[in-house]
Amino acid sequence: MATVVNRAVIDRSALAGLAQPRTDVVHEAQDPDGSFRAATGPFASYRRELVVVELRVPSDQPDRPDQPDQVEITETTRFRLAVPVWGLLFVWPYKHELRRLTGRQDRREPAWAPPDLMDARSATVLGLLCSTALVAGYLGTLITQTITYAAEEFGASKAAQADTLANIRVGVLLSLALVALADRRGRRGLLLFAAVASCGVTVLGAAATSLTMLGLTQVLAGGLTTTLLLLITIVAAEEMPAGSRAYAISVMTMTGALGAGMCLWALPLADLGDGGWRALYVIPMLGVPVMVHVGRRLPESRRFTTPHREATVVAGHGRRFWVLGVSLFLISAFGAPATQLLNEFLRSERGFSASRISLFTILTSTPGAIGLVIGGRIADVRGKRIVVAVGVIGGSLLTVFSFASAGWSMWIWNLVGTILAAAAGPALTMYGPELFPTASRGRANGVIRVVSVAGSYAGLRIAGRIVDHSSLARAMGVLLIGPIVVGVLVLLAFPETARRELEDINPEDRPVPAG
Repeated sequence: MATVVNRAVIDRSALAGLAQPRTDVVHEAQDPDGSFRAATGPFASYRRELVVVELRVPSDQPDRPDQPDQVEITETTRFRLAVPVWGLLFVWPYKHELRRLTGRQDRREPAWAPPDLMDARSATVLGLLCSTALVAGYLGTLITQTITYAAEEFGASKAAQADTLANIRVGVLLSLALVALADRRGRRGLLLFAAVASCGVTVLGAAATSLTMLGLTQVLAGGLTTTLLLLITIVAAEEMPAGSRAYAISVMTMTGALGAGMCLWALPLADLGDGGWRALYVIPMLGVPVMVHVGRRLPESRRFTTPHREATVVAGHGRRFWVLGVSLFLISAFGAPATQLLNEFLRSERGFSASRISLFTILTSTPGAIGLVIGGRIADVRGKRIVVAVGVIGGSLLTVFSFASAGWSMWIWNLVGTILAAAAGPALTMYGPELFPTASRGRANGVIRVVSVAGSYAGLRIAGRIVDHSSLARAMGVLLIGPIVVGVLVLLAFPETARRELEDINPEDRPVPAG
C-alpha cells in the first residue's frame, strides 16, 4: 500500500478545491464520513482523508479578523494500483501526481498516463496482457535471432535460411483456425492454451538435427505465437477505454520488446560453440509459470460476454478488409526481410560477432520505446492516420539507408528509423480489432494475418534471391515501394477511429435488445 501525505498552510479560499473530489489521475467520490474513494481509476484500493486545523489568532494582534484567512491541512492518500506486476513501475508517477494540491479538477492526464482514465478492471487486464506479451516477445523473435547460427551448424545457405523463415509462415493457418474458434468459444481459454503450448513446442527446437526439423517445430510454435499475439490485441481492444486503445498497444509492445530483448541478452550463448544456440530454445519453459499466474486473474473479454449480433468476416466491412489486408501485405513484405535477415547481414556483410550483433540490436531497438509512447499518445489524442503514414514511410526509408551504410551512420539510421516505425505500430496494430465487429473480430483478424504472412513470405523469397546475387540493401530498396504505397493508402482510405467506441465503429456490437 503506497501512502502520500501532504501538509501545508493554505488560504481558506483554496480549501474548497481540496475538499472536492479529484478529477485528474483519479475520479473520486465522497463517502458519508467525508473521506474520498476512487469512483474511477486504476486502483485496487484508494482512500483520501483531509484533516483541517484552524489557525488561532494571536492574542497580541487584536486588529486581526475573528476568522484567520489561512488553515493548516493534512491530506493522506493511501492507494494500491490494480496493475499486476507492472504496477510497481507506476507507483512513483502516481505518488508524484497525488502530491499536487492545485489544478486537480478537470486537469489533463499527464503524458505517461493513458489519455482516457482506466478503471480497476481495465488496469488489471492490461497488466496481465503485458505479462503475456513478454512471453510472446521472446517466442516471436527466437528463430529470427538464432537461425544464422543453426544454419551454420547444419551447413545451410542464405537462401535456405530465407526459405525456412518463409516456410514457417505456414503456421499462420493454425492461428486462423484458433482465432476463428475464439469468436465462438471466447478469448481467454484459447489465449492461455496458445501461450503454454507455444512454450512447450518451442523447446523441441533444442533437439533439432537439421534446419528442416527446426523449421517444422517453428511452424507449429509460430502458429501458436501468432494466435497469442492476435488474441491479446483483440482483448485489449475489447477491454480498454476508447481513448486509450493505442496507449495499451504501446505499453504491451514495450513489454513484448523486453521479451525480445531477453532473447538478445541470451544470444551470446551462441558464441560458446557449435550448438550453443540450442540453449535459447529451452528458456521458454520459464514462460509457463508466468501464464499460470495470468490464467488465475484474467477474465473473459467483457465485449465477448455481452450479447451481440452474428456477422461474417466481410459482411458490411469488405472495403475495410481489403484496404487493411493489402496494407499489411505490403508492410510485411518489407518488414520481414528487414528484421529476419538482419543478423545474417550483420554477421556476413559487416563481420559482426554474436555479442556485437546483440549490442547493435539492443542499442538501436531499445529507443523504439520513445516512438511507441509518443506515437501511441498522438494516435489516441490527435488521430491514427497521420501517425501511421509518417511512421511507415519514414521508418522504412531510413531502414534502407541503414542497410546501405557502414560504420556509425548505419547505427544512426537504424536507430532513427526504428523510432519512426515504432510510432506507427500502436495505431496500425489496433486497426485490426477496431474495424470489425465482435462476432467476427477473430476470424477477420485471422484472415488478415494470413494475408500479412503471405506478404512476409513474398518479401523473404524476393529478398533471399536478390541477396544471393547482390546485397540486402538492394533487396530492401526494391521492397521500399510497398511502405510508400501504404502511407498514401492510409491517408486516403483508412477511417479515423481515435476516441470512438467499438459500438460506434461497428453498429453490430451494440447490445442486442431483450427478446
